[in-house]
Amino acid sequence: MTELNGLCGFFTKWPIPRSAALLLAVLLVFTGFRSISGQVLGDPIDVSNDFQDPKSVYFVGGRVDGFDVRTGVGKLVWDRYLRSTTLSFNKIDVGLSKARSTEFPSTEYDENPSLPFSISFIDQRTIRLRFNSYAAPLDDRPSLMLDGTPPSDNSWKVVDKGNEVVYSSQFGKVRIIKDPWHIEFYNAQGELLTRTENINDPHTYLSTIPFSFVRRASDLGRRFAATFELSHDEKIFGTGESFTRLNKRGQKINEFTRDGMGVQGQLMYKPIPFFMSSKGYGMFVNTSAPVTFDFGQSYDQHNVIYSADDQLDLFIFLGEPKDILSSYTALTGRSPVPPLWSFGFWMSRITYKSEDEVRDVAAKLRQHKIPADVIHLDTGWFETDWRSNFLFSKSRFHDPAKMISDLKAQGFHISLWQYPYFTPKNELFKEIVEKGYAVKNESGRQPFEDAVLDMSNPAAVKWYQGKLAELLKMGVGAIKVDFGEGAPINGQYASGVSGLYEHNLYPLRYNKAVADITKQVTGDSIIWARSAWAGSQRFPLHWGGDAENTNSAMAAELRGGLSFGLSGFTYWSHDVGGFVDRSPRDLYRRWMAFGVLSSHTRAHGAPPREPWEYDDALTADFRRALNLRYALMPYIYSQAVESSAKGFPMLRTLFFEFPDDPTSWLIEDEYMFGSNLLVAPLFEDGKDTRKLYLPPGKWIDYQTGKVYVGERWETIKSGEIPAVILVRDHSVLPHVKSAQSTSEIDWSNIELRVFSTDSAPVSGILALPGVGLKRLELLERGNTYYLKNDISDGKIRWQIRNVISQ
Repeated sequence: MTELNGLCGFFTKWPIPRSAALLLAVLLVFTGFRSISGQVLGDPIDVSNDFQDPKSVYFVGGRVDGFDVRTGVGKLVWDRYLRSTTLSFNKIDVGLSKARSTEFPSTEYDENPSLPFSISFIDQRTIRLRFNSYAAPLDDRPSLMLDGTPPSDNSWKVVDKGNEVVYSSQFGKVRIIKDPWHIEFYNAQGELLTRTENINDPHTYLSTIPFSFVRRASDLGRRFAATFELSHDEKIFGTGESFTRLNKRGQKINEFTRDGMGVQGQLMYKPIPFFMSSKGYGMFVNTSAPVTFDFGQSYDQHNVIYSADDQLDLFIFLGEPKDILSSYTALTGRSPVPPLWSFGFWMSRITYKSEDEVRDVAAKLRQHKIPADVIHLDTGWFETDWRSNFLFSKSRFHDPAKMISDLKAQGFHISLWQYPYFTPKNELFKEIVEKGYAVKNESGRQPFEDAVLDMSNPAAVKWYQGKLAELLKMGVGAIKVDFGEGAPINGQYASGVSGLYEHNLYPLRYNKAVADITKQVTGDSIIWARSAWAGSQRFPLHWGGDAENTNSAMAAELRGGLSFGLSGFTYWSHDVGGFVDRSPRDLYRRWMAFGVLSSHTRAHGAPPREPWEYDDALTADFRRALNLRYALMPYIYSQAVESSAKGFPMLRTLFFEFPDDPTSWLIEDEYMFGSNLLVAPLFEDGKDTRKLYLPPGKWIDYQTGKVYVGERWETIKSGEIPAVILVRDHSVLPHVKSAQSTSEIDWSNIELRVFSTDSAPVSGILALPGVGLKRLELLERGNTYYLKNDISDGKIRWQIRNVISQ
């Protein structure tokens, strides 16, 4: 609107009628003027722009033209529209008007095409809708985003009522209205969840986007807009690792992988085309093409899913958050449990660059009694910093294999950085280009500025995995899978598919390539990745990118992690203290408390990162926080095993555990760590108290034992660990004696800490390394608790401690 007003004011200075000036301004805004502020390389694609171009032809879902209720396959007639303008009261409005065919010869092209669509059912909660913008069969090619071929559930009952068809299961129903075409979704109680929105849904003077697709004038490409109704109080969550406000209602989000350059903007390292609604449903757009979600930003009642794919493949899930996420991850895959050592502390900085430095930090970690399992070497382990050639510097690493072996004997694993871009000065550049392993530019001849390894090329992947295998065979524990967000959108790929589809798919291919070779060589399911796409949760784990060193960035990281967890990812970490600069001492201390109560804990960023480089007091704070994490390792590992099995995140929003509590849907700066711990980090300098919301039930302060009643706000002071940590009533948390590494943990001696405000039975879970998940049940007798059954068959010495005296 600012553009339009400015241009209009400019043109009214010309000797032409004001109406003509208005029309000229409109045409420039929607055509040539936009090219003046065109995208630079790497900018996200906003698919909604194609639906504002007056040169596009619009096809709006009109009526069903033949439908087999048994197979769920039919055709949908798409009515033709064009952009039109109206002049009234010194303004021009742009809308949609019915249009006639302009193709020639007219006998060869339908004015209102009848095109394939289908509905099918994956399980009792999952519906699949597919639409084609071409007169061709729906594409059944395998999708890397899906964990195998989706199953088929034939148990849904169908009733054909002539102009409407109703499918129903025990969890809800779908109603297809043939003319005018609509699809409606209901829950098990018969309440409307959402429905497709068409022309004049609702009657309004504003120009809205109906359920439609456009044919672009620039290349005849098709783009879809799937428009659904939003309720007035509906909230939206997920969409990947989005750092904006947790509730996405009122936001427009571009699902396009991009180096986030921090954690306080709209760019995303890990966009996932999936969301869930507070109304009781979720949706997944099964495509790797760019997707734009408009969650009521342009029009409050409309949720518009814009897809750059010429086919629309939508999965809809019914239920509460746990139901939705379980169904979604059953479709796209769940995270295997990473190795136990990965749950220990990762010590890193930008960057350890010599064997002497690595050995020194290992010695000082042990000297200062700071538990740690991993030392990460970032960009400096090559001869030339950042020049990733998969070879240790010969001048600074005397015997890397022996170094790795010696450190492993001390309980340390080594993690190594690398990335898939090869600069012209890298000796591997020539080989990659000559063998055709790089993504080619538009001409199909030369690579881009860097040689971007083509992960869709099996030969390139085999070559790449061979380089990594040599390091893994040397004893390296994990590979850092950095970058991956910048695959050329206009590149040519070995897959034969354009960059429109390969750009977002690149992180998934990249994650898979490294995870597969790591699993093959070491037997562990572990990577440390920055970029992701739908399905990447099958290749854990991921961290939150390059956070700024501020309180706001710390809070944004939490929002990103919670959104990521609601997008199907069980495991997630973040750079404790922020990445960009030296972390302020107080921030570092508070962020470490957040870090030890995350699925994985890594200190990384600009030096110094070692606490002893600050002072003795911060070193003691680190030691105390990490001792808590290692003591809680049975709880953390058990929650990991259960979360992986169910497809749940380890860091959870409050509403994930308390979906019936309205206030829990509003909280974005607290979280559940597993099913039993509520964590409220401290986000203000120098403050040791904070106001927080407690969900329903009673809560026990982990550090003081004080009891609080839920469904209310409280101001609570933290303990020695600078965070508020509360335990759910009737919980039992398994503990061990803290150790310097997970390899030294004594799993034969476990303390069960009971948190209960009455004499009711308490329960919990326990998974020992290499042993399946077991349920702990304890009963009260004489103000003490005892195990109902010894799940270890006498192999574990149990100590039971009642935290609250009855």
